[in-house]
Amino acid sequence: MQWTPQAERMQQMLARGEMLQAPGAPDVLTARLVEHAGFNAIYMTGFGATASTLGAPDIGLMTQSEMLTQARNMVRATNIPVIADADAGYGGISNIERTVHEYAVSGVAAIHLEDQVAPKRCGQMAGIRLMGVNESVKRLRAAVQCKGTHALQIIGRTDALGVEGMDAAIDRAKAYQDAGVDLAFVDGVKTIAQVEQIATRLSGHKVISIVEGNETTALSADTLRDMGFSVVLYAVSTLFAAARTSLDVLQNLKRTGSTHADASRMMPYTEFVQIVGIDAYQQLDERFGGD
Repeated sequence: MQWTPQAERMQQMLARGEMLQAPGAPDVLTARLVEHAGFNAIYMTGFGATASTLGAPDIGLMTQSEMLTQARNMVRATNIPVIADADAGYGGISNIERTVHEYAVSGVAAIHLEDQVAPKRCGQMAGIRLMGVNESVKRLRAAVQCKGTHALQIIGRTDALGVEGMDAAIDRAKAYQDAGVDLAFVDGVKTIAQVEQIATRLSGHKVISIVEGNETTALSADTLRDMGFSVVLYAVSTLFAAARTSLDVLQNLKRTGSTHADASRMMPYTEFVQIVGIDAYQQLDERFGGD
């Protein structure tokens, strides 16, 4: 596979006004499926990574090295920009410096850094605790300085919406833009009215996350583009779809003793091995393998 500088590609896409539509990938296989389906970006979701790696909820259990490994493997397996969850930077300012450096070296296109204090939670959960806005601004300024001239896109994420309301969330997002981040991200959105407020009140490059289970799923990609969003994340769509289908098939197998009735819901072997790149490996083996 030919390596492409994903950060530069994302930077160019944003400069052209092209919206990145990034379904979440909880693992590398799903990242390849996202690319195979024709999307122009992948979102390495912390929620999904925690579920697929630990079988646990997104409450800050994944370490920096575990998240970085997930991101690096996705970059190696695909050729479209990977936007990665980097939690709150995994510690103090020196940890942020290392996080920015490691993610940049891994080849990811962008990372988002949030303004929660440990233990962090998924942006859709209750019980989120925020760091002070001044502290968060300093941390984001440090992240921007640490990346230097590297094309890695820094996304300043705020989880203030569910804690302090829309006004505070917009104020934080604007402060993060003033700190020099490339994109601003108000997370925890649950209603179309909230999406509309963010679109109207926040200028510049901005991110929106569409989460199954609330009314925002009614908004199409074209509508979100017209509203001015630069990146739309579908963090849990593939995770929830895979979990539902897998559980249904397993329950049917347990009940009937056969997968025959569910065969149409499964990908054929020949299609699956094409997605994981069997042809390239076979060609390599034929060229350089045994006699």
